This record gives sequence, structure tokens and C-alpha cells, in this order.
Amino acid sequence: MIIGGALVDHFGMKRIVWAAFIFHLAGITITMLAFDFWSLFFGSLAIGIGNGMVEAACNPLVATMYSESKTKMLNRFHIWFPGGIVIGSLLGYLLIENLNLPWQILVACMYIPTILYGILLVGQKFPKTERVQMGISTIGMWKALVTPLFIFMAFCMILTATTEIGTNQRISSLLEETGVSAILVLAFINGIMAIGRGFAGQVVKKLTTAGMLLFSAVFATIGLIWLSYSNGNTTFLAAGVFAIGVCYFWPTMLGFVSEKIPESGALGLSVLGGIGNFGISIALPIIGIFMDMDSSGADTLRYIAVLPAILIGAFLFLNIYIRKSNS
Repeated sequence: MIIGGALVDHFGMKRIVWAAFIFHLAGITITMLAFDFWSLFFGSLAIGIGNGMVEAACNPLVATMYSESKTKMLNRFHIWFPGGIVIGSLLGYLLIENLNLPWQILVACMYIPTILYGILLVGQKFPKTERVQMGISTIGMWKALVTPLFIFMAFCMILTATTEIGTNQRISSLLEETGVSAILVLAFINGIMAIGRGFAGQVVKKLTTAGMLLFSAVFATIGLIWLSYSNGNTTFLAAGVFAIGVCYFWPTMLGFVSEKIPESGALGLSVLGGIGNFGISIALPIIGIFMDMDSSGADTLRYIAVLPAILIGAFLFLNIYIRKSNS
């Protein structure tokens, strides 16, 4: 993702998205044919690179096309990240848990959206990035990445990404004691996230971009703590509160940086997302260590809740800073 962001201005957003298509197509095929650890590793790596290229190109594309409503439109673009998880979760529940079909069938389903977005790309014209249109130099872009505000947001991105994606990726082990289907809870969480992002425009008008982040941190904290004490159907209620909290984290973090530090350009958005994913890669093994040390899923959820609790203080400070800067 970070490398793709650095290449966007040089190669253009269209070529980066085509690179994503090629890596996705290759990754799905390699994964389906995987026969050992390394073949599965390289298949997953190719899909991951494809995902990174999509983020690297499409986030600045949306910010460039909708420069007056970045947070609103980035949230709308990111509707289909949780939306895709909903579809995938329900397919997994149907094909694997009920029909007991081979997992390769589930992986093969990814050919459908991949081929569709490849068809949609044909003949499309992509604009130059907002940073290039503004006439900001490459050196100016790199300098923007070491400003105090960007560094602060990068730190917060580690916590927001871990709270959202780290929890979702471990949801099956974290909720195994609650007596509900974890894959259905995952679909429920991401369904609410998709709906919430669709209404981001109305929310940002009332709360501002920084206000949305504070709102998200509060709800994510409450949701995680409630999830840690939930059983049965109340798990879905707690998961709903958690989903309302995390639904705005990722796209609104991107929107804030694009609005307040536009000179960071495509690279700034990619670095921010890359740092978020780096944080997740560190957090997931740590969550696993907690589970291996005989901590229950409930205990681990309470540990994770510390992260959005820290963010409440961080985003409260951010809101005060922005108000003083605007006064």
C-alpha cells in the first residue's frame, strides 16, 4: 500500500488499479491451487498486494474527484469493504457451515467481483491526483508526512485500525464462548458498518470530521466492553454498538488527513493506511498470545477496549486543537 502510494503520481492511478486487478486474479488462482504453506502464503500475498494497490489508487481518486466532500465520499467508497465482508460471511455460512462444500469453492467466488471490476476499468479515464493539480512538489509531499499533525494521526491510525480490523479478524475466537455463530455476528457488524458509512454525509455535517472520530471512539469502547460481558442474542446488540463506533474510523481518518493535510497527497493516504495495517499485523499475534495464555475471549475484548479508550482522549484533544486553529 505504501509503495503503491509512492508510485501513484508517477504511473497514474489507472495503472495502479490495473496492477491490483492482475494481482487479485493471480492471487485467487494461486490460493485455489495451493498445496502447501508457501503456495498458500504467496497466494495470500498476491491478494494482499492487490488490496494495497486498490487503497493506494482509489483513495486519492475519490479525494480528487470529490475535493469538497472528501469525508462523505470516502465513507461511501468504503461502504463496500464491510459490504464485501457481509457477502463473504454469508457465503461462508451457506457454503461451508451448511453445505460442507470445499473451501476452494468459496475462494472461487472472488473471481466474480474481480472480473466485474476489470470490465468496469476498460476505457475509463483517470484524473491527475489532487496534489499534482495543486502544484505541490514531491518534496512538499514528503515534508507533509513529518508534520506533528500527520504523525499524531498516524499514531491514532494504529489504534483505530487495530480496534476495527483486529477485532473483526479475530471475531470467531473472541466470541466462541457466547453461544452464537461468530460468522453471523461478523456479517451483522459489517452490515451496520456499511449502512453507517452510507449516512456519513449527514453525520459529518452535524459533528465535523474530528467530531466523528471522537463519536466513533466512544461507541467502540462501549461496544467492546459490552461484548465482553454478552451472551446469546445480547451479543448482537453489543456488536451493533461496536459497529456504529468502528464504521467511521478508517475512511474518516483518511478524510481528515486529506482535508487538513492535502499536500501529503496520495502518499499521505497510503502511508496512513499502511501504518494502520502494520499496527494490525502486530496486534493480531498479541491477541493470539493472550488467547494462548488461557485468557478468555471476554478478557481479550476488555484488553482491546483500552485502545479506543485511549482514542477518546486523543480525539478530544484533536477537536480542541482544530477549534483553536479555526478561531
